[in-house]
This record gives sequence, C-alpha cells and structure tokens, in this order.
Amino acid sequence: MSSTLKTADAAGAVRRPGRWLALGVLVLAVLLVAVDATVLGLATPYISEDLGPTGSQLLWIGDIYSFVIAGLLVSMGSLGDRIGRKRILLYGATAFGALSVLNAYATTPELMILARALLGVAGATLMPATLALIRNLFHDPRERSLAVGVWGATASAGTAVGPIVGGFLLEHFWWGSVFLINLPVMAVLVAVGAKLLPESRTPNPGPWDLAGVVLSLVGMVGVVYAVKEAATHGFGPLVPAAGLLGAGALYGFVRRQLTLPAPLLDMRLFRHRGFSGAVLADLLTILGLSGLVFFLSQYLQLVQGRRPLEAGLAELPAAIGAVAAGLVAGRAARRFSVRSVVAGGLAAVGLALAALTVIGQSTGYPLLGAALLVVGLGAGFSFTVTADVILSSVPGEQAGAASAVSETAYELGAALGIAVLGSVVTGVYRDFAGPAGTPAAAHESLGGAVEAASHLPAHTAEAMLDAARQSFVDGLALAAGVGAAVLLAASVAAWFLLRGQRLEGAAEHP
Repeated sequence: MSSTLKTADAAGAVRRPGRWLALGVLVLAVLLVAVDATVLGLATPYISEDLGPTGSQLLWIGDIYSFVIAGLLVSMGSLGDRIGRKRILLYGATAFGALSVLNAYATTPELMILARALLGVAGATLMPATLALIRNLFHDPRERSLAVGVWGATASAGTAVGPIVGGFLLEHFWWGSVFLINLPVMAVLVAVGAKLLPESRTPNPGPWDLAGVVLSLVGMVGVVYAVKEAATHGFGPLVPAAGLLGAGALYGFVRRQLTLPAPLLDMRLFRHRGFSGAVLADLLTILGLSGLVFFLSQYLQLVQGRRPLEAGLAELPAAIGAVAAGLVAGRAARRFSVRSVVAGGLAAVGLALAALTVIGQSTGYPLLGAALLVVGLGAGFSFTVTADVILSSVPGEQAGAASAVSETAYELGAALGIAVLGSVVTGVYRDFAGPAGTPAAAHESLGGAVEAASHLPAHTAEAMLDAARQSFVDGLALAAGVGAAVLLAASVAAWFLLRGQRLEGAAEHP
C-alpha cells in the first residue's frame, strides 16, 4: 500500500482539480503523432504512384522521420526540462501543424523526405513533454498508472483513427489530405493547452549542451543510416564510414554527459536494471513490429485489392486490443508482476507474428484479424507497463530526460525495424521474375509495379502483377518471421531484466 505521507507539493499535485482535463490535452499531442504515423503507411501506395520514388527513396520517406526524432528526443526532452515542458509542447505542436502542410503539398520525393525530416524535429518536442507532464501532474502511483494507460490507449486509438479517417480521405481527395487532418487537432491542443496545462521545469537546470545535441543527432543518424544502407545495398564504402562516425559521436556523447555537471541525459539512469530493461524491451518490440506495420497497408490494398477505408478498418483489431490492454495494464502488473505482464505481452506478439509467416495473397481475414488483435493486446500491456516503470524510476525533475529515453528507444526501434525488416521485404521483392517486357520501375516497389502495369498489354500486366505480388508476400512473410524471433528474444530478456521490478503501490511478489 502506498504511503499516506506526502510532501506538500505532491499532495497539492494529487488534489489538483484540473489534472484530468490537462491529461485530455496531453493525449491530443499523442493522437497527433499516432495519426501521422499511421496515415503515412496508408498513403504510401498513392505517394509512390504520384511522386515516383525509387525503392530506396520510399524507405527514406518512411524512416527519415524516425531517424531525426530518435536523434533529437533526448535533446528536446532536456530542453523542455529547462525552458518549460508546457512551452516546448505548445511550440512543437504549432510547428508540427505547419510542417504537416509542407508534407501534404510535397511535389518530389526529395521534398517529401525533407518535409518528413523537419516534421521529426517538431515531433521530438511532443512525446517527452507529454510523459514528463504526466509524471508531474500525477504523483499518486495508481493515478499515474491509469494516466499512463490512457496516454498509451490514446496512441493506440490514433492508430485506429488514422487509417479510418485517412482511408475516407484517400477515397475522396488526394493523398496530401491525410496530413492536413493534423491541423484541427493541433489547433485545439494549442488553444486549450495554453489555458489548462500547468508549467513545469527543472529548478537550476544548468546550460543546455549544444555540443551534446549535435553529437546525439550525428550519432543516431549515422548508426541508423549505416544499418539501413547495409541492409538495402550491402557493405559499400559509405556503410563503415557512417557507422564509425555515428558510433564515435555516440561514444563522445556518453563521455561528455558523464563529465558535465548538468548533462542532457544523466547516464547513471541506466544503472537501474528496471529502467534499462524497460528501455530495451521497448526498442526490441518496435524493431520487430515495424517492418510488418509499414508494409501491411500495401499488402491490404495492392495485394488483396481492398479500398483505403476498408484497409483502415481491417487494421482496427490491433488498436482495439492495445486500448483495452493499456487501460488495465497497471492493475495487472500490480496484481501479478511487472515482468510477467511485460514478458507475457511480448511473447504473445511474437507468437502472433509467427502465425503470419504463412500469409499468402488470398489469406482470409480471420487469421489476419486475430493476429492483429493479439499483437495489439500484447503490445498494449508491454508498452504501458514499461512506460510506467521508466517514469517511476526517476525523480520528477528528470522526467523529461527519462521520457525522452523511452521515446528514443521507440523511434530508434522504428527506424531500425523499417530499415532492416523493410529491406528484407524490398530485397525479396526485387528478385521477382516477371514476364518479358517488365519495366525496371516495377522492381523498385509494388506501387511501381501497379503503376507500370497500367501501361502494358493486359496479358503481360496480369502476369507481372501476379509475380510481383507473390514476391512481395514472400518478403512480408519472411519479415514476420524475423520479427517473431526478435519479439520472443525480447520476452526472454524482459523476464530476466525486470526480475523484482514493481510499480509504486504494488504489493511484494516472491
């Protein structure tokens, strides 16, 4: 049972009358990011058809946002601790809305990649600020668990709302309209948040380490770029150069943070086994899932011939499962144990991905829907509990930096997952044997094959599309198998690393 003795500040925070309304504003920011991430996957076939990106450019459009956001999350979380988490959240939301317009009206693959990168800069301000504000709004452990569950459930709801709304827009408007749905959410967030959100910052935080910001960004982008290039094109001369540059920058970042009196990130946080285990679980989970998530919309639309709205509805079970699990995850972790809930959730996701290794062009929806539901349930339990563990492991003044580490693991996992598992799909796909007359553009992406088919004789187009779709499905099945192995390994790691870890307010477990 949690102690009834609280500091004056903590007691005041627990009794803050507007804290649940303030949480409603915070989850709008989460909704903003979640919707943006999901509609990109749904719009990818249309972007591919309209802008004509190469396979490599298509992957960059998918993962440059994650590259940039992963490199800047720690820096932006620390900046929010210094200048105010409310301030950086509102500034970031405004920039996110404005840059969504640039994404919507991009006219070339290069401009689209640039727009996604700039959106990553704005996005890096949002997620750490929301979790840090939750940490400072809710000092009661059980209230905080519920608030984190609502936070996670909203992110999952965004993954459901995004495809459905995006699918409706894609059926009635051009692909850029899916990015413009960010604008009304941003407008409400800024207008209401300015009135309801309390400001919080770290007292006497010290100067912001600009050199550390540069090292963090160069290190993350360098390492992830090297992984992406190696997976896509093999070990060319740029791969070791980028990898060494990134690794050297990250090493310099860590050394610098250990010597600064007011670091961007207190590296001593990683000495806490629960904190490190939760971060690793998040990274591996997203890595294993990202390849499937990025290509699932293309499978539903370009292989099975579903309309965009129908494809969005088909992905709904994952969001439903995640929302349901997120709302009860804290209670389950207190009733049983942190490691059993996290490890069990990850194992369930791994087994669901393993079931998708038998996927084919004509796979029925019962198998796909059931697998997505299990993925959502497992991920909802795991992500909610690990977020609570991370927030509970640090004092309130370090909430921004700790939240940023959590989100960095998420975004780095997404970037690596799209790079590695996405490259598995692309690598298998490119080797399909089309009939004579198959254009080279058809081998770049499945969207390119569909576009090329419209300019070929009917017999040739049909044979080419059948071969292309089968090769794409083979790549997707292989990526699901790799993802399953990663998730099952993450489950085992979580079981050992989270041994003895408890949420605040939980009873002892043997």
